Amino acid sequence: MNAVILNGGDGNAAGAACRKVRDAAAREFEARGWSVQSFDLEAMAIKPCLGCFGCWLKHPGTCVHKDDQEGILKAMAAEDAAVWITPVTFGGYSSTFKKMLDRSIPAILPFFIRVDGEIHHPQRYPKPRKLGVIGTLGRPDAEAERIFRGLAGRNALNMQASKTETRLVAEDATEEEIGARVRELVGALGTN
Repeated sequence: MNAVILNGGDGNAAGAACRKVRDAAAREFEARGWSVQSFDLEAMAIKPCLGCFGCWLKHPGTCVHKDDQEGILKAMAAEDAAVWITPVTFGGYSSTFKKMLDRSIPAILPFFIRVDGEIHHPQRYPKPRKLGVIGTLGRPDAEAERIFRGLAGRNALNMQASKTETRLVAEDATEEEIGARVRELVGALGTN
């Protein structure tokens, strides 16, 4: 089984918490016998999406940009589970994480399907996958948490994830607290 960990933290306190979450997630999956690929997005060369739809129309499944996103897309095509890690920014993802997510368009097809009465794009590589999303917060913020959970749920629906779980951790949480939240998330995904 393949797990992909995408860390959208940066060099500040939120990024330090994200790195702790990344390490705990990698240890948890490896302890369960999974193969793990981890990507620290801040350190990668990922250009912004041009919105040109060349990945759908001119050269299906590949972006016009040739950068580090290609490795992420390959890993995503083979993943059985993903863990997205990001500081919560106004209820959303970090700009680094959002840029990577925008560049994931080659992983979907330009056609439409109906999912629970809504219109979505089908996956280019249909495969049951599980999605865990962990956000870090500097201080409790009920509104940001509500928005973040909703956003993660909508992205899981777009990915056609077979199971999704979302958790939040405080930026100043101890490694033990982070480890417990990650074990809880990975266990709830059913990754035994």
